[in-house]
Order: sequence, then C-alpha cells, then structure tokens
Amino acid sequence: MPDQALQLKADSATPRQSVTRIADVMHAIRGRIAARSLTPGEKLPSIRALAASMQLSTSTVVEAYERLVAEGVIRSRPGSGFFVAGQLAPLSMAEIGPRLDRAVDPFWVSRQSLQAHDAMLKPGCGWLPPDWLPQQALRRGLRTLARARDSSLTDYGPPQGLPALRQLLARRMADRGIEASAEQIVLTDSGTQAIDLVCRFLIEPGDTVLVDDPCYFNFLAVLRAHRAQVVGIPQTPTGPDVEQFARAIAEHSPRLYLTNAAIHNPTGATLSPVTAHRLLKLADEARLTIVEDEVFADLEMVAAPRLAAFDGMQRVVQVGSFSKTLSAAARVGYVAARRDWVDGLLDLKIATSFGSGQVSSELVLNVLKDGSYRKHVEALRIRLARAMVEVSSRLKAVGIRPWLQPQAGIFLWCQLPDGMDAAALSQAALAQDIVLAPGNVFSPSQSANDFMRFNVAQSLDDRLFVFLRQAIGSQGRDQQEIT
Repeated sequence: MPDQALQLKADSATPRQSVTRIADVMHAIRGRIAARSLTPGEKLPSIRALAASMQLSTSTVVEAYERLVAEGVIRSRPGSGFFVAGQLAPLSMAEIGPRLDRAVDPFWVSRQSLQAHDAMLKPGCGWLPPDWLPQQALRRGLRTLARARDSSLTDYGPPQGLPALRQLLARRMADRGIEASAEQIVLTDSGTQAIDLVCRFLIEPGDTVLVDDPCYFNFLAVLRAHRAQVVGIPQTPTGPDVEQFARAIAEHSPRLYLTNAAIHNPTGATLSPVTAHRLLKLADEARLTIVEDEVFADLEMVAAPRLAAFDGMQRVVQVGSFSKTLSAAARVGYVAARRDWVDGLLDLKIATSFGSGQVSSELVLNVLKDGSYRKHVEALRIRLARAMVEVSSRLKAVGIRPWLQPQAGIFLWCQLPDGMDAAALSQAALAQDIVLAPGNVFSPSQSANDFMRFNVAQSLDDRLFVFLRQAIGSQGRDQQEIT
C-alpha cells in the first residue's frame, strides 16, 4: 500500500493552480482507477498514509474520499477503509503515463489526419496522397477478387493468413537477406496490430521497452496501452546511440527494443552496419528481443542493413504492412518470428481477432503479383526523391532546417528557427486547415519541442509555405519588439 501512496503523490506533484487540494486528491484517485492501477475491490491508501505522501491534512483527504464515495467511485467499509467500487472505469489512454497536452499528443495528430476533409493540408500525416498510389492496379486486383471463389469473399481466413501471400512475403524477405519460411509468418490486420500482437506475446505491464528518441509516435501509444515503461535512446544519423543503448540495458533490464528497419521514422536516418552489429551484440548479451518495423522497406533506393538478416531471426522479430506503398485501405500486416513463437502468436491472434481478413489479403496478393507494382515502386522512389529536394529547399528558405537529408523515404525531420514552439505552431496551423506533426509527440523525453516532421509528398502545396513564412515572420517581429 505505501507504493500506491507514493505513486499518487507523483501523479499530483504539480496540481493545476485553478483546482483545490481536495480536487487534486480526487483527480489523482480517478486517474489511477482510469489507468487500471487501482482495480475494482482494491483497497485505497489509508487516510493518514495518503495525507502524508501528498503533504496534505487528513481532513483534506477525508473530504476527498467522502466526495468520491458520494459519486460512487469508491466505497467505504467501516472499520476496514475505502475500496474501489465494483464498476470498472473506462480505460483512459490519456491517464496512462505522463499526461501530454491533449491538443498536440499522438492521438490528436492521428485523429486530425484521419478525420481531415479533402480541402485540408496534411503535411503532418504519415501516408501518401491517393494519387501517389497504384489506383489502377488496385482496381484490377478488385476485379480479379470479384471472380474469386465464394469462400474468399465470405469465410473467415485461416488464423495464420493466406498461404500464398505468406509465401510471397517469405520470398520478398529473402531478397533482403532474411531467411524466414512462410510458416514463420503470421498475417495481421495492419502493421499496428502486428506490433500490438508482439507486445501481447512478449511483455507484461511494467516491463521496460526501449525505443528511439525520437520514434514513430504510435509506438508510444501502443506501449502506453500495454502499460510498459518506455525508455528513449537518442537517435543519430546512423542509428541509435550505442553507448546510451548499453547504459539503458544495464540500468533498466529492458524486455524489448522497438525500432524501424530501413528508413527511420521520423528522422529519415539509415542504420549503419557497424551500429547494427554492436546493437545485436548488446541484445544477445542481455537476452533482449528486437522488433524491427520495415513498413518503409519498398521506398529504399539502396537496401539498408537488416538486424533480422544479421541475427538469423533468433532475437529479432520483423513486422510490416503495405499501407505506405500500396493502400492504407487494404488492411494487411504481418509478423515474422522464430518458429517456436508462432503457435503462441496464433493463439493470441485468435483470442483478439479470430481469423484473418481474406478479402484484403487476396487483394494485396493480386496487386503484388501484378508486374505493375514493381514499376509503381520504382517511379514512387524517384517522385519522392524529387519532392524531398524541393520541400527541403523551400523549408530552408523560411528558416526551417532539416536534421539530415535522408537517402530515401517520405519524411524530413526539421528544427524550427529561434527555438520556436512546434506545438503552438501546430495549433495555429490547424486554424488554417493544416495538420502538422510537432516534435514532442515523437519524443519519449519531450526534448523535441522545436522540431517538426514533414511528409514531403503532403508538403508541396504553396499554402503550407505561405503559412510557415507568416508564422515565423510574426514571431521574429514579436521578438524584436521585446528586445
């Protein structure tokens, strides 16, 4: 019980000025219940223990507890104490881990991008515009699918997924030096579900997971849902900082390291062979599992090192999907793992999603088998390279500096001028129907407040640069007036 009291103190260490101390106690208790740290029927800290831990009077805690009883959040048992009520509060993702500004956290960025109307600009989103994707190939694939056997259109798919698609994926992985049979691959409904499935299989609440800092923001959202302790490793142009990686292993005994293969999101960095070998050596010594997300693999000009290829699929799990190069509407992802893990992953998949999506899998297979997909990807790389040069030049012209010039991909990780706050800029942009992706949504340490990720394919509209020029110029004038 003292541990709970200490945790509650941490949650309310910086109460908002506009609320009373009683409200602070109530907010802390509700937060722990929403985050499942206090479960139905569990005893709350005693009045004296909580008062001492929060440095409040016992009368303040008594009043807070009584109000929570009146609301039905907790129950009083005379002579025994106070207990969480039997009704489980809805899981609140915002209450798990440190609370971010809800206007600019990862969920907000995702929602604004997904819900944006056609006239909105989305330089902060993580996917390509519709006219950059192979729409004609998809239509041909749908026509082929319409002639498929009835069961393909109506039945549950096998839990492991469409055999022909798994075999094709195994051949594609072999082209990147990764030896994985079709029997080591499990299809999922998306890349995000693939990561979620691996987390369900390998970690428990409270386990430590290493991620890059910055990293893809949905990594943080998924890990928050799994109640993992997230430790960020500073990202360099050649991969994670190996010295910091070793220090984190020694200090935290992590269970997983979650990263991008090929092109890093959001920085565009590429893993070097030297860094890859050092990471694998450290992972092997610490019995650490690495999860490699290679969703951007088809966008590479030159193949980067794959940890799974060096490792032989022993300590490395690969996940991926086709949302970036084919279609985000055809929800197909995959997990490639060691043979002795496949049954466990399948059991979890059946428990959480039952069978596989036959229609989406058949569609993806039809398009990947079409020779036009290879030509599409080759043209897409060239188009993205041109957009990368153009957008980088236009951003520099308004004072926004790319952290590096990526070899390939769709993202530029940029620093704003004069310590400009990316969250404030994003809020101002939304009022102009522009969705941006501020740096701190990618940063576990919250150390990227003056950085921004730009999707070059979504950043070619003049309206974006008019807004940026005006916003940056306005800040410059404000600073001059202050000085």
